[in-house]
Amino acid sequence: MIPYGRHHIDQQDIDQVIEVLKGDWLTCGPIVEAFESELARKVRAKHVVSCSNGTTALHLAMLALNIGVNDVVLVPAITFLASANAARYVGADVVFVDVDSKTGLMTPETLKAAIAANKDKNLKAVVNVHLAGQCENLEEIYKVSRQHGLLIIEDAAHALGTIYTDERGQDHSVGANSFSDITTFSFHPVKTIAMGEGGAITTQDSQIAARLKLLRSHGMVREVSQWQGDERGPWYYEMQELGYNYRISDINCALGISQLKKLESFIAKRSNMVARYDQALALSSSITPLTKLAASRTAWHLYIILMDFAKIECSRTELMKQLKDKGIGTQVHYIPLYHQPYYKKLYGEIILPGAEAYYASCLSLPLYAGLTQGQQDIIIKVLLNDF
Repeated sequence: MIPYGRHHIDQQDIDQVIEVLKGDWLTCGPIVEAFESELARKVRAKHVVSCSNGTTALHLAMLALNIGVNDVVLVPAITFLASANAARYVGADVVFVDVDSKTGLMTPETLKAAIAANKDKNLKAVVNVHLAGQCENLEEIYKVSRQHGLLIIEDAAHALGTIYTDERGQDHSVGANSFSDITTFSFHPVKTIAMGEGGAITTQDSQIAARLKLLRSHGMVREVSQWQGDERGPWYYEMQELGYNYRISDINCALGISQLKKLESFIAKRSNMVARYDQALALSSSITPLTKLAASRTAWHLYIILMDFAKIECSRTELMKQLKDKGIGTQVHYIPLYHQPYYKKLYGEIILPGAEAYYASCLSLPLYAGLTQGQQDIIIKVLLNDF
């Protein structure tokens, strides 16, 4: 079976993890900071705070930006549950923003429309999701957001390694926060690099970084210089704020360091596969790849096609079943968030035309570093010959 996504682990990764297992620290040790330093170098971030997964990264981001009850967060309708759920964790409400039906991305125009339609609400922040690894016009989204006093969280769970080129031709790594307050990442096994589970937050603001670290570990401090009470002693620590156990282990971070060394090669392999898919599927009259944006030098996490199911006289469910029977795994990224029963109950019926059109046709094909050219040829041949 060819899965839609899969981690790629080699002996170097295994050896690095074994080295930690034989050492003195399995968690809360030096490898965590080493991973943070290496990630900061890769994405050109001033501060990196690692955590247990991409969802906890989003939750910490909301907390660190003081988003809470009576606030409203704008979230693209097409994204994973966590992008919106993190706002609900802190008591904030969510407004869903429509997307471009050809990219699945929130645009400056759809953001403007959502702000205008909800101007009577206490809009506090926007979550800019880089679906499949591709980013929209970051400059314009930044301008629109700041004009309305909004904080910006980049949800870059899919976009480790993506580069945005601005209007002056200058490159900006996603994670450098050139056009945001905070960026969050995920290192789930199907992402560009795998850590088993893992996440990270980047920011240029030292105060935000300090608060992220505090909230990541129970709101607890052990450094003498930060204590507020009078008691002192080698055993002493203080809980200064209600925090969480969102730490990540040295085991995960050892794997992360090893995987980061291969990031460029992983991106190159994925980019080559995307180019091969695009070239081959151009021959189909029923399949359209996602529109590629010139300003985004994309580190592709997903390969999403837009399929004309009416033209092939086959439903998506039946197509996925037929492909599975031929040994090809597929997935759908994503169901519009406002379709979910929880959000329907909370906000009632919502219809956003771009999100509906995108969802009606999207399908994710296999894309991962270990996918062979032969396997990709099989996928292409089946799609072109059978559909």
